[in-house]
Amino acid sequence: MNPVGELLDVSDIHLDVDVSSKAELLEQLAGWLAGRHGLSKTEVLESLNAREQLGSTGLGHGVAIPHARMSECGAATGIFVRTRAPVPFNAPDGNPVSLFLALVVPKYATHRHLQLLAAAASILSDRTVRNVLRTSTDPKAVRDLLAGWRDSHTVDASERPGD
Repeated sequence: MNPVGELLDVSDIHLDVDVSSKAELLEQLAGWLAGRHGLSKTEVLESLNAREQLGSTGLGHGVAIPHARMSECGAATGIFVRTRAPVPFNAPDGNPVSLFLALVVPKYATHRHLQLLAAAASILSDRTVRNVLRTSTDPKAVRDLLAGWRDSHTVDASERPGD
């Protein structure tokens, strides 16, 4: 299983969320992420907004990976959200976004954070995966797709030689 799959449960998949702006979306994400580990919704929202101030987490092709590192966070957490309609998100290609993989990781977990971002970017750069994510109506199927995706750059710790 890839690093993203290790985080996600079926309850972390939210399909056809009805929001109309980036601010409204980030607020929804903050609430769900905060609820996963008893974090403050306000602090999660502030952290997500602070990261967005550095530059949009939109990747293009209708995809974004909003993320934050927080000292209050004890373990990495994530959620997948597909919005009912695409939301303007300042993506580099100028297109609005409807597929979001949001992550919050502990402040000290730099390596884990980079692993998660790399895996998420690889998964969501796959056109076939994006197409399935845009049309699936089954949260379990979405979770299984995200969790089961593999490429030659994603190697589980148990598969590393010498470990």
